[in-house]
Amino acid sequence: MEPEISTAGTNGIEVINFAETPSLVSRYMLELRDINIQKDPLRFRTNLDRIGEIMAYEISKRLNYRDSEIETPLGKCVCQEINDTVVLATILRAGLPFHHGFLNYYDHAENAFVSAYRRYKEKGDSFDVLVEYLASPSIEGKTLILVDPMLATGSSMELAYKALLSKGNPAHIHVASVIASRQSVEYVCRHFPTDKTTLWIGAIDEEVNAHSYIVPGLGDAGDLAYGVKE
Repeated sequence: MEPEISTAGTNGIEVINFAETPSLVSRYMLELRDINIQKDPLRFRTNLDRIGEIMAYEISKRLNYRDSEIETPLGKCVCQEINDTVVLATILRAGLPFHHGFLNYYDHAENAFVSAYRRYKEKGDSFDVLVEYLASPSIEGKTLILVDPMLATGSSMELAYKALLSKGNPAHIHVASVIASRQSVEYVCRHFPTDKTTLWIGAIDEEVNAHSYIVPGLGDAGDLAYGVKE
């Protein structure tokens, strides 16, 4: 069975929700969320990596391919290879193990990295999202796969995408997250191009709390993967 596909209430953007179809993603998601299992940073990073690999495989079915004749020890054979130029982009730092899972499969892909973080205001839970660093090849006419494990509000993803547009206009955008809030899915669907965006989500949670964390979510993915920051 393939992941559930929906376009309802998404301005026509295709949303693939892996939680609608039981699979290995379900088991890895359980371990990512479990407060006891997630105490092991290596296993936490490995599970982000695994889900990245599964999503990479599913996305590969949407790419364009060409025939390529190769020579084996016993003769010639026509095989298929990806005809798209893929750029894998992630938001530092929580996105790194998730990104690595994609890179395990798209080993010839180009890579881009965006530094985006929340700067909280002095009073209350409001914050601004700032982008401070971008390292990217040209994305002009290429397939952009933009990955971040947590999609809470969608604003960081939008700002990362806008920063990447300084490097060109991609032919198609695949946005991939492990857990998203319903709010963020709707936000991305309003702010990304409807004619060339596909959204891939491991699970969609309904609530975001006052601190803009997904509930039940899993906590702070960056801290769980790499340790608490000051």
